[in-house]
Amino acid sequence: MGRYIDEILQPGEKVLYSTNAHWIFFLPAIIGWIVAGVFLVLSGLVSAGPPVLICLSLAAISAVAALYKTATAWFHRWTTETDVTNFRVVHKTGFVKRQTFEMSVDKVESVDVNQSILGRLLNYGDVTVLGVGEGGKTLDMIASPLSFRNAITARPAGT
Repeated sequence: MGRYIDEILQPGEKVLYSTNAHWIFFLPAIIGWIVAGVFLVLSGLVSAGPPVLICLSLAAISAVAALYKTATAWFHRWTTETDVTNFRVVHKTGFVKRQTFEMSVDKVESVDVNQSILGRLLNYGDVTVLGVGEGGKTLDMIASPLSFRNAITARPAGT
């Protein structure tokens, strides 16, 4: 399966910038794996008997939850594309149920970036693209939001 943007490029159109959902989507999974590891270590530290079984059971439950969160975060990142071409801004999510947002760069009125402190430190944030008479779209937790904004708002000399 190829990238969505490669399937929809028009003649003379080229991709100027691509980004994706930030790895922070994996944070719940990372926490789940840490919790599973803690319970696993605890099972070796407690006395034999029911406490070991309880720790191992909690480790298994945490590992299953972490595996689920890992799979959903990976799938979200795999099925999300955000690109800027010389003609438009394109955002696609979903696999079976696909949702797309496209806006001509000529119709972009403003690009707003919203970053938390953690977002500034880890370089992710929410970007809202507002169009002239077209409404807008907020793209959640994308990587390198300032670079993405700059790719949209930058205009070649002489245009």
